[in-house]
Amino acid sequence: MQTLTQTESAPHQLPQLSHARNAGQPLDLDWVASVQANTSAIERRTATLPGRRSVKKDHQAAWLCKAVSLIDLTTLSGDDTWGRVERLCAKARQPVRPDILEALGMEGLTTGAVCVYHEMVETAVRALEGTAIPVAAVSTGFPAGLSSFRTRLMEITDSVAAGAREIDIVISRRHVLTGNWQALYDETRAMREACGAAHMKTILATGELGSLRNVARASLVCMMAGADFIKTSTGKETVNATLPVSLVMIRAIRDYETRTGFKVGYKPAGGISKAKDALTYLALMKDELGMPWLQPDLFRFGASSLLGDIERQLEHHVTGRYSAANRHPMG
Repeated sequence: MQTLTQTESAPHQLPQLSHARNAGQPLDLDWVASVQANTSAIERRTATLPGRRSVKKDHQAAWLCKAVSLIDLTTLSGDDTWGRVERLCAKARQPVRPDILEALGMEGLTTGAVCVYHEMVETAVRALEGTAIPVAAVSTGFPAGLSSFRTRLMEITDSVAAGAREIDIVISRRHVLTGNWQALYDETRAMREACGAAHMKTILATGELGSLRNVARASLVCMMAGADFIKTSTGKETVNATLPVSLVMIRAIRDYETRTGFKVGYKPAGGISKAKDALTYLALMKDELGMPWLQPDLFRFGASSLLGDIERQLEHHVTGRYSAANRHPMG
Protein backbone atom coordinates (compact mmCIF):
# COMPACT_ATOMS: atom_id res chain seq x y z
CA MET A 1 0.00 0.00 0.00
CA GLN A 2 1.28 3.45 -0.83
CA THR A 3 1.75 6.10 1.83
CA LEU A 4 -0.94 8.78 1.72
CA THR A 5 0.73 12.13 2.34
CA GLN A 6 -0.20 15.74 1.77
CA THR A 7 2.14 18.23 0.15
CA GLU A 8 3.68 20.56 2.72
CA SER A 9 2.68 24.21 2.45
CA ALA A 10 2.77 27.40 4.47
CA PRO A 11 0.15 27.61 7.23
CA HIS A 12 -2.17 30.01 5.37
CA GLN A 13 -1.54 28.72 1.84
CA LEU A 14 -4.37 26.78 0.27
CA PRO A 15 -3.45 23.40 -1.22
CA GLN A 16 -3.50 23.03 -4.97
CA LEU A 17 -6.76 21.69 -6.35
CA SER A 18 -6.94 18.90 -8.89
CA HIS A 19 -9.73 20.80 -10.63
CA ALA A 20 -10.91 24.33 -11.41
CA ARG A 21 -12.65 25.95 -8.44
CA ASN A 22 -16.42 26.25 -8.81
CA ALA A 23 -17.13 29.80 -9.96
CA GLY A 24 -20.89 29.42 -9.68
CA GLN A 25 -23.37 30.73 -12.19
CA PRO A 26 -26.53 32.88 -12.33
CA LEU A 27 -29.53 31.32 -10.61
CA ASP A 28 -31.47 29.18 -13.11
CA LEU A 29 -34.95 28.74 -11.64
CA ASP A 30 -36.12 26.57 -14.53
CA TRP A 31 -33.34 24.11 -13.79
CA VAL A 32 -34.20 24.16 -10.09
CA ALA A 33 -37.89 23.55 -10.76
CA SER A 34 -37.09 20.59 -13.00
CA VAL A 35 -35.27 18.71 -10.24
CA GLN A 36 -37.21 15.79 -8.73
CA ALA A 37 -36.36 12.90 -6.40
CA ASN A 38 -37.85 9.38 -6.65
CA THR A 39 -37.75 8.43 -2.98
CA SER A 40 -38.57 4.74 -3.38
CA ALA A 41 -35.95 4.24 -6.10
CA ILE A 42 -33.34 6.12 -4.06
CA GLU A 43 -34.03 3.99 -1.00
CA ARG A 44 -33.85 0.75 -3.03
CA ARG A 45 -30.52 1.77 -4.53
CA THR A 46 -28.90 2.63 -1.19
CA ALA A 47 -30.37 -0.34 0.72
CA THR A 48 -28.40 -2.79 -1.40
CA LEU A 49 -25.08 -0.96 -1.29
CA PRO A 50 -23.53 -2.28 1.97
CA GLY A 51 -23.93 -5.91 0.91
CA ARG A 52 -22.72 -5.47 -2.66
CA ARG A 53 -19.64 -3.39 -2.01
CA SER A 54 -17.50 -5.16 0.59
CA VAL A 55 -13.69 -5.28 0.69
CA LYS A 56 -11.49 -7.54 2.78
CA LYS A 57 -7.97 -7.89 4.19
CA ASP A 58 -5.29 -5.70 2.57
CA HIS A 59 -7.85 -3.99 0.34
CA GLN A 60 -9.97 -3.08 3.35
CA ALA A 61 -6.95 -1.71 5.21
CA ALA A 62 -6.02 0.44 2.20
CA TRP A 63 -9.55 1.85 1.95
CA LEU A 64 -9.62 2.56 5.69
CA CYS A 65 -6.35 4.49 5.40
CA LYS A 66 -7.93 6.43 2.56
CA ALA A 67 -10.89 7.20 4.83
CA VAL A 68 -8.53 8.57 7.50
CA SER A 69 -7.04 10.99 4.97
CA LEU A 70 -10.56 12.31 4.26
CA ILE A 71 -11.67 13.00 7.83
CA ASP A 72 -12.36 16.53 9.06
CA LEU A 73 -11.39 15.81 12.67
CA THR A 74 -13.93 17.84 14.60
CA THR A 75 -14.66 19.24 18.05
CA LEU A 76 -17.72 21.49 18.32
CA SER A 77 -18.69 21.30 21.98
CA GLY A 78 -19.62 24.07 24.37
CA ASP A 79 -16.89 22.90 26.75
CA ASP A 80 -14.07 22.99 24.18
CA THR A 81 -10.77 24.23 25.60
CA TRP A 82 -7.51 25.30 24.00
CA GLY A 83 -5.89 22.15 25.37
CA ARG A 84 -8.52 19.92 23.79
CA VAL A 85 -8.02 21.57 20.42
CA GLU A 86 -4.24 21.20 20.68
CA ARG A 87 -4.64 17.50 21.46
CA LEU A 88 -7.03 17.12 18.53
CA CYS A 89 -4.48 18.73 16.22
CA ALA A 90 -1.82 16.34 17.48
CA LYS A 91 -4.18 13.51 16.60
CA ALA A 92 -4.69 14.99 13.12
CA ARG A 93 -0.91 14.98 12.63
CA GLN A 94 -0.63 11.37 13.87
CA PRO A 95 -4.12 9.86 13.47
CA VAL A 96 -3.04 6.22 13.83
CA ARG A 97 -0.41 4.79 16.16
CA PRO A 98 3.05 4.89 14.52
CA ASP A 99 3.66 1.17 14.93
CA ILE A 100 0.46 0.35 13.04
CA LEU A 101 1.29 2.75 10.21
CA GLU A 102 4.80 1.38 9.97
CA ALA A 103 3.46 -2.16 9.66
CA LEU A 104 1.11 -0.99 6.89
CA GLY A 105 3.75 1.08 5.10
CA MET A 106 1.59 4.17 5.59
CA GLU A 107 3.92 6.56 7.43
CA GLY A 108 2.98 10.20 6.88
CA LEU A 109 -0.79 9.65 6.95
CA THR A 110 -2.77 12.63 8.30
CA THR A 111 -6.42 13.61 8.46
CA GLY A 112 -7.95 15.92 5.86
CA ALA A 113 -8.55 18.89 8.19
CA VAL A 114 -9.37 19.99 11.72
CA CYS A 115 -12.77 21.63 12.23
CA VAL A 116 -13.43 23.97 15.18
CA TYR A 117 -15.41 27.01 16.29
CA HIS A 118 -14.01 30.45 15.42
CA GLU A 119 -12.70 30.97 18.96
CA MET A 120 -10.32 28.05 18.49
CA VAL A 121 -9.07 28.81 14.97
CA GLU A 122 -5.83 30.56 15.98
CA THR A 123 -5.01 27.77 18.46
CA ALA A 124 -5.53 25.13 15.77
CA VAL A 125 -3.49 27.05 13.18
CA ARG A 126 -0.54 27.28 15.57
CA ALA A 127 -0.82 23.60 16.49
CA LEU A 128 -0.74 22.57 12.82
CA GLU A 129 2.17 24.75 11.73
CA GLY A 130 4.54 22.94 9.40
CA THR A 131 1.83 20.70 7.97
CA ALA A 132 -0.56 21.01 5.05
CA ILE A 133 -3.56 20.19 7.27
CA PRO A 134 -6.08 23.03 6.90
CA VAL A 135 -8.19 24.47 9.70
CA ALA A 136 -11.92 24.64 8.98
CA ALA A 137 -14.15 26.97 10.99
CA VAL A 138 -17.90 26.56 11.40
CA SER A 139 -19.53 29.90 10.83
CA THR A 140 -22.68 31.92 10.05
CA GLY A 141 -24.53 31.31 13.31
CA PHE A 142 -23.73 27.59 13.45
CA PRO A 143 -25.73 25.41 13.94
CA ALA A 144 -29.08 27.22 13.50
CA GLY A 145 -27.96 29.97 11.13
CA LEU A 146 -30.39 32.46 12.65
CA SER A 147 -28.10 35.32 13.69
CA SER A 148 -28.25 38.54 11.68
CA PHE A 149 -26.91 38.39 8.14
CA ARG A 150 -24.31 41.07 8.90
CA THR A 151 -23.10 39.05 11.89
CA ARG A 152 -22.86 35.88 9.81
CA LEU A 153 -20.71 37.59 7.19
CA MET A 154 -18.46 39.06 9.89
CA GLU A 155 -17.96 35.59 11.37
CA ILE A 156 -16.64 34.41 8.01
CA THR A 157 -14.20 37.28 7.54
CA ASP A 158 -12.97 37.02 11.13
CA SER A 159 -12.26 33.28 10.79
CA VAL A 160 -10.46 33.77 7.48
CA ALA A 161 -8.35 36.53 9.06
CA ALA A 162 -7.51 34.16 11.93
CA GLY A 163 -6.12 31.61 9.50
CA ALA A 164 -9.04 29.33 8.60
CA ARG A 165 -8.55 27.95 5.10
CA GLU A 166 -12.03 26.42 4.95
CA ILE A 167 -15.35 27.81 6.16
CA ASP A 168 -18.35 25.58 6.92
CA ILE A 169 -21.43 27.79 6.60
CA VAL A 170 -25.05 26.92 7.40
CA ILE A 171 -27.92 27.89 5.14
CA SER A 172 -31.20 29.47 6.21
CA ARG A 173 -33.49 26.43 6.16
CA ARG A 174 -36.60 28.65 5.91
CA HIS A 175 -35.63 29.65 2.37
CA VAL A 176 -35.75 25.99 1.30
CA LEU A 177 -38.94 25.20 3.18
CA THR A 178 -40.72 28.19 1.60
CA GLY A 179 -39.19 27.69 -1.85
CA ASN A 180 -37.46 31.09 -1.79
CA TRP A 181 -34.57 30.00 -3.99
CA GLN A 182 -33.53 33.54 -4.86
CA ALA A 183 -32.97 34.36 -1.18
CA LEU A 184 -31.00 31.15 -0.66
CA TYR A 185 -28.86 31.92 -3.70
CA ASP A 186 -28.21 35.54 -2.72
CA GLU A 187 -27.21 34.67 0.85
CA THR A 188 -24.94 31.82 -0.20
CA ARG A 189 -23.33 33.91 -2.95
CA ALA A 190 -22.56 36.70 -0.47
CA MET A 191 -21.03 34.18 1.94
CA ARG A 192 -18.87 32.74 -0.83
CA GLU A 193 -17.58 36.25 -1.60
CA ALA A 194 -16.83 36.80 2.10
CA CYS A 195 -14.76 33.59 2.13
CA GLY A 196 -12.39 34.92 -0.50
CA ALA A 197 -9.67 32.33 -1.14
CA ALA A 198 -10.91 30.11 1.70
CA HIS A 199 -13.01 27.21 0.49
CA MET A 200 -16.68 27.20 1.45
CA LYS A 201 -18.50 24.07 2.59
CA THR A 202 -22.25 24.69 2.59
CA ILE A 203 -24.21 22.80 5.27
CA LEU A 204 -27.76 22.04 4.17
CA ALA A 205 -28.99 20.50 7.46
CA THR A 206 -30.79 17.91 5.35
CA GLY A 207 -32.68 16.42 8.32
CA GLU A 208 -34.62 19.70 8.55
CA LEU A 209 -35.44 20.23 4.85
CA GLY A 210 -38.58 18.10 4.71
CA SER A 211 -38.02 16.02 1.56
CA LEU A 212 -35.37 14.58 -0.72
CA ARG A 213 -36.59 16.87 -3.49
CA ASN A 214 -35.84 19.87 -1.29
CA VAL A 215 -32.40 18.42 -0.60
CA ALA A 216 -31.73 18.08 -4.34
CA ARG A 217 -32.93 21.60 -5.15
CA ALA A 218 -31.05 23.20 -2.25
CA SER A 219 -27.89 21.36 -3.32
CA LEU A 220 -28.20 22.74 -6.83
CA VAL A 221 -28.89 26.32 -5.73
CA CYS A 222 -25.89 26.34 -3.38
CA MET A 223 -23.63 25.04 -6.13
CA MET A 224 -24.92 27.74 -8.48
CA ALA A 225 -23.99 30.25 -5.76
CA GLY A 226 -20.39 29.00 -5.75
CA ALA A 227 -20.17 26.39 -2.99
CA ASP A 228 -16.90 24.44 -3.07
CA PHE A 229 -18.53 21.60 -1.09
CA ILE A 230 -22.05 20.70 -0.14
CA LYS A 231 -22.40 19.09 3.29
CA THR A 232 -25.27 17.15 4.81
CA SER A 233 -25.49 18.28 8.40
CA THR A 234 -24.19 20.25 11.34
CA GLY A 235 -24.19 17.08 13.44
CA LYS A 236 -26.64 18.77 15.81
CA GLU A 237 -29.86 17.76 14.02
CA THR A 238 -32.00 14.77 14.98
CA VAL A 239 -31.24 13.14 11.60
CA ASN A 240 -27.81 13.70 10.06
CA ALA A 241 -26.01 11.99 7.16
CA THR A 242 -27.89 9.09 5.54
CA LEU A 243 -27.25 7.10 2.39
CA PRO A 244 -30.46 8.25 0.61
CA VAL A 245 -29.63 11.91 1.26
CA SER A 246 -26.06 11.28 0.15
CA LEU A 247 -27.17 9.70 -3.12
CA VAL A 248 -29.39 12.71 -3.87
CA MET A 249 -26.61 15.19 -3.17
CA ILE A 250 -23.98 13.19 -5.06
CA ARG A 251 -26.19 12.99 -8.16
CA ALA A 252 -26.83 16.73 -7.92
CA ILE A 253 -23.04 17.19 -7.96
CA ARG A 254 -22.78 14.94 -11.01
CA ASP A 255 -25.52 16.84 -12.85
CA TYR A 256 -23.93 20.16 -11.97
CA GLU A 257 -20.57 19.07 -13.37
CA THR A 258 -22.22 17.79 -16.54
CA ARG A 259 -23.96 21.13 -17.10
CA THR A 260 -21.21 23.55 -15.97
CA GLY A 261 -17.91 21.63 -16.05
CA PHE A 262 -17.21 22.45 -12.38
CA LYS A 263 -16.51 19.77 -9.80
CA VAL A 264 -18.00 20.31 -6.33
CA GLY A 265 -17.03 18.35 -3.23
CA TYR A 266 -19.22 16.36 -0.86
CA LYS A 267 -19.11 16.05 2.94
CA PRO A 268 -21.39 13.69 4.89
CA ALA A 269 -21.38 14.67 8.56
CA GLY A 270 -22.98 13.40 11.72
CA GLY A 271 -23.74 9.79 12.63
CA ILE A 272 -20.83 8.17 10.75
CA SER A 273 -18.92 6.48 13.57
CA LYS A 274 -18.05 2.98 12.30
CA ALA A 275 -15.35 1.91 9.87
CA LYS A 276 -17.82 -0.21 7.90
CA ASP A 277 -20.01 2.87 7.37
CA ALA A 278 -17.04 4.81 6.01
CA LEU A 279 -16.37 2.01 3.52
CA THR A 280 -19.98 2.16 2.35
CA TYR A 281 -19.78 5.90 1.73
CA LEU A 282 -16.50 5.50 -0.15
CA ALA A 283 -18.09 2.80 -2.32
CA LEU A 284 -21.05 5.08 -3.06
CA MET A 285 -18.75 7.92 -4.08
CA LYS A 286 -16.68 5.65 -6.31
CA ASP A 287 -19.77 4.16 -7.95
CA GLU A 288 -21.48 7.49 -8.62
CA LEU A 289 -18.63 9.95 -9.23
CA GLY A 290 -15.48 7.90 -9.72
CA MET A 291 -11.98 7.98 -8.26
CA PRO A 292 -11.38 11.75 -8.65
CA TRP A 293 -13.87 12.32 -5.83
CA LEU A 294 -11.92 10.13 -3.40
CA GLN A 295 -9.41 12.89 -2.66
CA PRO A 296 -9.48 15.47 0.17
CA ASP A 297 -10.22 18.35 -2.20
CA LEU A 298 -13.53 16.70 -3.20
CA PHE A 299 -14.60 14.46 -0.33
CA ARG A 300 -14.53 14.70 3.47
CA PHE A 301 -16.10 12.93 6.41
CA GLY A 302 -17.32 15.22 9.19
CA ALA A 303 -16.46 12.99 12.15
CA SER A 304 -14.36 12.40 15.23
CA SER A 305 -15.38 9.06 16.76
CA LEU A 306 -15.02 7.44 13.32
CA LEU A 307 -11.25 7.69 13.55
CA GLY A 308 -11.10 5.62 16.73
CA ASP A 309 -13.00 2.73 15.17
CA ILE A 310 -10.86 2.82 12.02
CA GLU A 311 -7.73 2.69 14.15
CA ARG A 312 -9.05 -0.38 15.98
CA GLN A 313 -9.79 -2.11 12.67
CA LEU A 314 -6.31 -1.34 11.37
CA GLU A 315 -4.72 -2.73 14.52
CA HIS A 316 -6.78 -5.89 14.11
CA HIS A 317 -5.56 -6.18 10.52
CA VAL A 318 -1.93 -5.91 11.66
CA THR A 319 -2.06 -8.02 14.86
CA GLY A 320 -5.15 -10.20 14.49
CA ARG A 321 -6.52 -8.83 17.78
CA TYR A 322 -9.09 -6.17 18.66
CA SER A 323 -8.03 -3.70 21.32
CA ALA A 324 -10.00 -1.58 23.76
CA ALA A 325 -11.03 1.87 22.55
CA ASN A 326 -8.87 3.50 25.22
CA ARG A 327 -5.77 2.26 23.40
CA HIS A 328 -6.63 4.72 20.60
CA PRO A 329 -7.36 8.03 22.36
CA MET A 330 -8.48 11.09 20.42
CA GLY A 331 -6.11 13.32 22.36
